[in-house]
Amino acid sequence: MFISYYSIEFLKGCVQMASTAQRRIKSISYAKYGYMFIAPFFLVYCFFQIWPLINTFLLSFQGNGSNAGNFVGFDNYSTILFGVGEGMGRRATAMQDLFFTSFKNTIILWVGNFIPQILLSLLLAVWFTDSKLHIPGVGFFKVVMYLPNIITAVSVAALFMRFISNSQVSAINSLLLLNGHESYMFESSAAWSRGIVMFIQTWMWFGNTMIMMMSGIMGINPSLFEAAAIDGASSGQVLRKVTLPLLRPMVVYTLITSMIGGLQMFDIPYLYHSAPSKINAELRTVAVFIYEQFRAGTKVHDPDYGIAGAASMILFIVTAILGLIVFRLNRDDDEHRKKMERKALVKAYKAEQKSAKNGGL
Repeated sequence: MFISYYSIEFLKGCVQMASTAQRRIKSISYAKYGYMFIAPFFLVYCFFQIWPLINTFLLSFQGNGSNAGNFVGFDNYSTILFGVGEGMGRRATAMQDLFFTSFKNTIILWVGNFIPQILLSLLLAVWFTDSKLHIPGVGFFKVVMYLPNIITAVSVAALFMRFISNSQVSAINSLLLLNGHESYMFESSAAWSRGIVMFIQTWMWFGNTMIMMMSGIMGINPSLFEAAAIDGASSGQVLRKVTLPLLRPMVVYTLITSMIGGLQMFDIPYLYHSAPSKINAELRTVAVFIYEQFRAGTKVHDPDYGIAGAASMILFIVTAILGLIVFRLNRDDDEHRKKMERKALVKAYKAEQKSAKNGGL
């Protein structure tokens, strides 16, 4: 078939026009619109998270009481950690004892609710994702178990205060009185008060942990479970050899988030008391300690904003250190070694290219 010269030129022109239009389309950048959409989040985050953190850091170096607003260096940190504070006298030692007691209470309450929470969540997640069991109504159970997570802490504390507390009209004490027994002071017992708070925290958060565990299990390749079943592995062996090793990233994530929330535990321990404005000593956490120092004055002393800021920064540093330790202990050494080898190869390649360029090659 004969094609004229003008037809060929026309086709070339069309191809050039198409390529030019394509280059023009590729040159248009929509990145600025993405930054515009995420800008409100970063503005809110900086205003409500970054700036308060910086302000707390600056506040931790300021004095308290009559010395408020003046720079005092690390006096607040030495008061909390070592019981030494200029012009505070015996109150510095009392502040140190109170802080470390609060920290001990925080660790006890967090560990006491995290261990049963993770075990119960993992057990339920394995049951609900096991195709052999065919449990009916899995969706209903997931919704019901997740519901306590969306209830406000104030409502939960009020609910359990009506159920079990020092009050004679609470449900447990009412039953004791009806059966001829005396009412029991649950809040006055360290074991009972801590156990109740641990149960409340577990009840509120195990549904959320269960959902995360289920998502992690469903992300595992089903062929691995099929291969284990063909090889004759029991349910316990599948859990130990297949599920738990592959679920480790989700467990680490749950541990980190639970640790951060547990070290900042405030609402339930602070609200679980019948007497007005009287916090149980066994339930005084670090967050409660910070609030007591920061609130607008007490009968004993003026608000210690510097002490509160220093305690907040110490809690922040402890949380960061514990998080790094957890990541280090759960790191895959083989994957880390391969990553370091890749970085070394890239570095050597760049050095070789730089030396070749300097040599004029």
